[in-house]
Amino acid sequence: MMPITQLRGMLEQAFQGDTINLDSPMGDDNHFQCVIVSARFQDKTMVERHQMVYQALGDAMQEAVHAFALKTYTPEQWENLPGSG
Repeated sequence: MMPITQLRGMLEQAFQGDTINLDSPMGDDNHFQCVIVSARFQDKTMVERHQMVYQALGDAMQEAVHAFALKTYTPEQWENLPGSG
């Protein structure tokens, strides 16, 4: 288990200035949902984007996090999503 505040801190450090929406829908600090909007994702595949996030979380992904639902967007993609603007 990892407190959501610690996980959020790791993401905020790696993606400074970007939009990060992190939630633990079960409230158990084991299952997380995350949306990150970052210009750093421009010209990256979905796999490359997820690798960037996993790298930021390091060992936590293997040891402390049981489930991590992740969505990554560029700011342009986010603006074009229905209901996001």
